[in-house]
Amino acid sequence: MEMLHHAVLFLGILIVFVLVSVIAENLYWKTRQREKVYGIKEVIGNFFLGASYKAVDAVAIAVYVYFLYDIVSGAGLQIDLPGGWIGFVIVYILVDLFFYVTHFVMHKVRWFWAGHVTHHSSSRYNYSVALRQNFTLVLNGAMLIWWMPLALIGVDKEVVLLAIEVNLLYQFFLHTEMPSPLDKLGLIFNTPSHHRVHHGCNKDQIDRNFGGTLIIWDRIFGSFRAEKDAGEIIYGITYNQPKGYNPISLLFHEWRDMFSDAFRMRSFWVFTKTPDWVQRQNADQIEREK
Repeated sequence: MEMLHHAVLFLGILIVFVLVSVIAENLYWKTRQREKVYGIKEVIGNFFLGASYKAVDAVAIAVYVYFLYDIVSGAGLQIDLPGGWIGFVIVYILVDLFFYVTHFVMHKVRWFWAGHVTHHSSSRYNYSVALRQNFTLVLNGAMLIWWMPLALIGVDKEVVLLAIEVNLLYQFFLHTEMPSPLDKLGLIFNTPSHHRVHHGCNKDQIDRNFGGTLIIWDRIFGSFRAEKDAGEIIYGITYNQPKGYNPISLLFHEWRDMFSDAFRMRSFWVFTKTPDWVQRQNADQIEREK
């Protein structure tokens, strides 16, 4: 009961914090005569999407962490990591590395993209977009890519959970066009500048800067692109950009389109290929018929 009380208290503090941040950012831009950073209908929709995501995420934590995690961990390496802050830093780095891998897969495999596309489908970029999450991402197996390697290593689940929540909280601050002190740390850390590139849909912005807290993974694996080299950033997605704010449509439009494509093409590979594979197949077909 005490744990539930703490969880509710934390959630309440988090809601207030997010609301204050959104209002402050909106006022910042209004005082600079920039009116279109926020739209009230979209903000309401983003909050709804964030709330539905966290509700399902709470159930997933119970299943993944307090059930599956122990089973996998028992069959894993059970490495004895140092305690204290040193141990937490090691775990945090591992959590961030596996977030990079998970995030990369979300963009490269359409099955996982169907649960992530909602986060990218806004044509605006502000703090409320950080809340624009799709709860199906929790159900389609993507989170297992993030959690299970840590269980196999043998990291304590409570430490992993804390590291993930801190990582996600850090990422909230990346969703802004305001000047940020984080931008001075861009050699090692992910920053609003780096993440703006990630949310762009132009050719030089797609599939760049997958990192969570650290940008070093992108530098190591060749997916980094600096904002100054990315051209004009246009937010949104390349195909089927949503025109409305209906949260049900925002949650499920890509799932609908993906299954429709699979049945139409009679191909299981639609689920495993890149999100633009069907469009490229269609373009190739048109070219052959010319």
